Amino acid sequence: MMTWDGAVAPALPPLTPLQRLRGALRLAALLALTVPVLALFLLGRFLRRRVLRGVKFHFLVARLWARAVLVLLGVRRDVVGAPMAAGGVWVSNHASWADIAALRSARLVNFVSKAEVRHWPGVGLLARAADTVFIERRRSQAQTQRNELAKRIRAGQLLCIFPEGTSSDGRRVLPFKSALFSALFEDGVIDAQVQPVTLNWIAPPGLPASFFGWWGSMPFEGHIWDVLCRSSGGAVEIVFHPPRRVTDFPDRKALTRWAEDAVRGGLRAGLQATSVSP
Repeated sequence: MMTWDGAVAPALPPLTPLQRLRGALRLAALLALTVPVLALFLLGRFLRRRVLRGVKFHFLVARLWARAVLVLLGVRRDVVGAPMAAGGVWVSNHASWADIAALRSARLVNFVSKAEVRHWPGVGLLARAADTVFIERRRSQAQTQRNELAKRIRAGQLLCIFPEGTSSDGRRVLPFKSALFSALFEDGVIDAQVQPVTLNWIAPPGLPASFFGWWGSMPFEGHIWDVLCRSSGGAVEIVFHPPRRVTDFPDRKALTRWAEDAVRGGLRAGLQATSVSP
């Protein structure tokens, strides 16, 4: 599994009793919210496929859950631009697990994730229920996976990929890898739209700018706990850049460069606006 370890984990002050209490209450509320929503989400998928084709119940449940999570965490959500209405691909930078709630709060989107996530406690169950596409890093699986991505795009789904290949401190955009973009040049997909999306996480007052980032050897459970306890007053800016069609580009590398430049430019502008240097 590829990880990025290019920054030192932020030194956080000890948790106060009030912060610990807040974290425990938020954890309980998150579980109380997620369990019934997961059941409704699965029911919505069943109804959409078998009974009420075209009904947006499945979308509504996912979107409301994501927005409720951000509210529960005390994180303000600022949206710049508009998500494209059609299916296709979002291309986003990746700071942490919290990106999922931020992006799903905008519209129904299915994520493309590394295969290891399938087996993570709790998170893996949610990812499988949400129709996540799991990607193996074996060359022998490359064509099969490209076919699966192309099939979903042809069916009108909106997919989100994180071409950095790992999460970071959220203060920079790592070089994009072009492998996943090759699926966009398969038959029947070449006319699809691609929309770069920049996520700019803003730390709560008094905490390091990289607070929301999760990278390297940082414990997953520890990061979730810190966010639950300390996230009040934070924010996420979601920047939707203008989409373009795959046919505008001669090959996947040109498409990758354009998407990376757009996402990086959006983050740079966001950091400058909040007077934070990467």
